[in-house]
Amino acid sequence: MNTPLHLLQPAYKIPYGAAEKEDVKAALDRIFDYIDRETPHARQADGKLQRGAFRIGSYEWGVTYQALLDAARITGDTRYSDYVTTRFNFIREMFDIFNPMEKFDDVQMEQICRPKALDDCGTMCTAMMKLQGAPKGGGEGLDPVIENYYDFVHNRQYRLPDGMIARNRPQHNTIWLDDMYMGIPTIAERAAYTGNAELYTTATTLFRQFVERMWVDAKGIYRHGYVEGLAQQPTYHWARANGWAILTTVELLDIIPQDHPDRQFIIDQLRRHVAGLAQYQSSEGFWHQLLDRQDSYLETSATAIYTYCIAHAINEGWIEGITYGPVAQLGWNAIASRITPEGKVTGTCVGTGMAFDPAFYYYRPASAAAAHGYGPVIWAGAEMIRLIDNWHPRTNDSGLHFYEQPQTNPAPLFYLTEDGQGEAVNY
Repeated sequence: MNTPLHLLQPAYKIPYGAAEKEDVKAALDRIFDYIDRETPHARQADGKLQRGAFRIGSYEWGVTYQALLDAARITGDTRYSDYVTTRFNFIREMFDIFNPMEKFDDVQMEQICRPKALDDCGTMCTAMMKLQGAPKGGGEGLDPVIENYYDFVHNRQYRLPDGMIARNRPQHNTIWLDDMYMGIPTIAERAAYTGNAELYTTATTLFRQFVERMWVDAKGIYRHGYVEGLAQQPTYHWARANGWAILTTVELLDIIPQDHPDRQFIIDQLRRHVAGLAQYQSSEGFWHQLLDRQDSYLETSATAIYTYCIAHAINEGWIEGITYGPVAQLGWNAIASRITPEGKVTGTCVGTGMAFDPAFYYYRPASAAAAHGYGPVIWAGAEMIRLIDNWHPRTNDSGLHFYEQPQTNPAPLFYLTEDGQGEAVNY
């Protein structure tokens, strides 16, 4: 055999190496075409909203709307932002019809008009403020829906005496890591939307409170749940909840002013979390359903959120691209393997509550019908396009590396063949 052993091709389970922007965009288009078909924006003959595979007013779709707005900005494809504008204007039209009603025969419209949890209103409110406040944005006249959503966040969400967001399930005064994302970015975006700068500090104070209770420094990741006043806390590191936490962190950094006194704390916490997450990434590029349990399944939505947040943090200069660019690329390669030709995203954990035992998390089903995967994958793909534009990934010494400047081919390596003659090989 003439090939040196170090040049033998590894049997990767997931394609290894840098992605091409055209392939990433094609994957985004497949997903977009699928969700465009499966989220109608019309009423049936009985007056209820037409049904598709997904609800257009859910928190999962609030994430999807935000991802599509960023994807339109990064790629220049206005179909993505037009989708958001069309559906938000439809929601506003339906809001005017349904909101005066005392009783609802349409569950989706009841969730929109009478939110009962942050899940019903947080991400949707944020997405609408982003659209309406964006230059050249659509969705004119969304304020009645925005105000209805924000009223719950500001006035009706259950809180502890120190202002911390909490729920009374599954235990009294339970704090969910999920609510870090369901509430904090909405408050921060509200500050930018209204010009009320005090709300920036409201948001960052809540961020600090979540970190104080939920961060597990020894592992570099967050716990999913916390019961106020409990001496021995249940500690399970659910992947998607950690996704909501890191997404909150990058959203805050995108929104709050550069000179805000809490900004450096948030950047430092982002770096701690990214370092912690990186150590748990699997050889296939995915992260596990329970981050520190390597025999739990490989989950798509969390992997997509981490990929987006890491790529975005590199693009914004908050973390080192040389160190973490390959982590993001490996994550995208994994995600891309779970986008079907039809545009479905597979391998996403379904909606999940909270439990204090591992079996609950291990056996949560995964499904392409779980809406939680679509927005994060769109966000990840769009940000990877931006990362490839900003950096210069290439294979060097058989490993993928990210460079700030284009690289020329390195000097060839000479090795001895079986006949004793030298042969040059470029890595």
